[in-house]
Amino acid sequence: MSVCMSTSVKSLPKAQARFLASRRTSTTPLWTKNTTSRGRWNSSRAGTPGGKVEAGVGKRVKGWTTFSVLGLMTATAFGAHGFAKYQAEGRELRMRDYSSPEKWLEPKYASRKDMEDAIRDIRAATGDEDTISLDPEDLKAHGYSEWSSTNIDGLPVAVAYPKSTTEVSQIAKICYKYKVPIIPFSGGSSLEGNFSAPYGGVSVDFAYMDQIVQLHQEDMDIVVQPSVSWMELNEELARRQTGLFFPVDPGPSAKIGGMVGTNCSGTNAVRYGTMKDWVINLTVVLADGTVIKTKRRPRKTSAGYNLNSLFVGSEGTLGLVTEITLKLAVVPQEYSVAVVTFPSIRDAASAAAGVMRAGVQVAAMEIMDEVQMRVVNLSGATPFRKWKESPTLFFKFSGTKASVKENIAMVSAIAKAHRGGNFEFAKDEKEQKLLWSARKESLWSMMSMRKEGNEVWSTDVAVPFSRLADIIEISKKEMDDLGLFASILGHIGDGNFHESILYDRNVVGEREKVEACVKNMVARALEMEGTCTGEHGIGIGKKEALLMEVGLDTMGVMKSIKQALDPLWIMNPGKIMDVPSRT
Repeated sequence: MSVCMSTSVKSLPKAQARFLASRRTSTTPLWTKNTTSRGRWNSSRAGTPGGKVEAGVGKRVKGWTTFSVLGLMTATAFGAHGFAKYQAEGRELRMRDYSSPEKWLEPKYASRKDMEDAIRDIRAATGDEDTISLDPEDLKAHGYSEWSSTNIDGLPVAVAYPKSTTEVSQIAKICYKYKVPIIPFSGGSSLEGNFSAPYGGVSVDFAYMDQIVQLHQEDMDIVVQPSVSWMELNEELARRQTGLFFPVDPGPSAKIGGMVGTNCSGTNAVRYGTMKDWVINLTVVLADGTVIKTKRRPRKTSAGYNLNSLFVGSEGTLGLVTEITLKLAVVPQEYSVAVVTFPSIRDAASAAAGVMRAGVQVAAMEIMDEVQMRVVNLSGATPFRKWKESPTLFFKFSGTKASVKENIAMVSAIAKAHRGGNFEFAKDEKEQKLLWSARKESLWSMMSMRKEGNEVWSTDVAVPFSRLADIIEISKKEMDDLGLFASILGHIGDGNFHESILYDRNVVGEREKVEACVKNMVARALEMEGTCTGEHGIGIGKKEALLMEVGLDTMGVMKSIKQALDPLWIMNPGKIMDVPSRT
């Protein structure tokens, strides 16, 4: 009101001027209470002194003056504006809130007719009928895995076999047009349902894209297609006498495309790191068929966002990787492989942590418990020898002859300090491969023991070194207490270990026990500031665990990136994160 009183009366309309003048000379309220009615009009205030009501001023219309109506209208307008602003600001806040479900668009996938049209268009675009397969056995092989911990009932509707980046781009454009889900497939060795097809769609198998595109021997890098096997790559590098090798070594059947997808590692990770450390650049086909390169060929760059790290580990949810430029390493001068047994799994894990804290440059350090050593013996995976069925550490040493000798001496001393036995060394290169194969074939050894109705659940976690012995010991005890036939093994040099559990799906409650055991192990790892997976990826099997690990806001950031690059949610949908739903 103080603002109104300071306003010049002459500048106001007559009705408002008279009203303000009357307010200056009286403090009697416009509306007063009495005991016989809800209120009465104070006519002495309505107009001129003496109570005379002048036309158009202070006129009473069902208890309201013209000014009151104007005031109410103004207040209502301001209120409506304020409410609208509040709603807009509230929505803006919710849209900025990375955990808000309002940010995500629920996808609508292709109908059956759309799928048929897409298949027809893909065949026409590539000019090859065989680009698309509808064979039932082919579909099952691309939607179900006998070694995966997670399988679903759905299968892809078709399998596409592109032969080039151009064909992959054509397939993506057509799938984008018809809103057809796309699921990448290379080696098919993933363990968390990473290539399953919960929404049908087209599985894109890179089987025909298995070539070494270009070797730059002098720069120690190589360009390959996604279906190149890491083992065959190293065999070819050796055949060409390059003196180079690719050090990332997961399961024997893994291929480069899948290794990029899950950011896998393997036994050499303690010395050479994981897949992300060896990717120089990627050629990626995005959801709408756009083809990009993440970087150029230098080993280092600070040019813009690190898109390599965005796509490595994305499990095909952001794009289809069609070419990979990899760093190569120099083949070491000297190798030595050795094993040492321990009285308990805690002793073995403690010794491994001791080796790492001492800074010994081992090439690889793996652990297998007494159950896994028994499995290796029973499977006949290493017929040249029978293993002592005790917790065992496998070591690979590499470097110069002098450095290998020095590292062996240091590791031997640490092992003895943790009650380790004597080192057993391979006599020659052939025996080194046979010795190491016991570890490399561990999962397949467990698989070979299955009988009718048996399944193997293999999963992994990783924790800081200081908690390694604790989590392995507790997890192993829980499995034993549940009466499960289960083993501990893994890349203990970087805190990453695996559980492989054999169970009978026909026994009521057996799978539920296994699932509870795995969830407990994951929860334990997270409590110890670890991760729900060291190298298997998330797939379908560990989405809940990922949310526990990173929280809603971090998941929201991932979803924001996903939606920005894949607005239709067609790229490997249902992996890493759930597809948005309004129901």
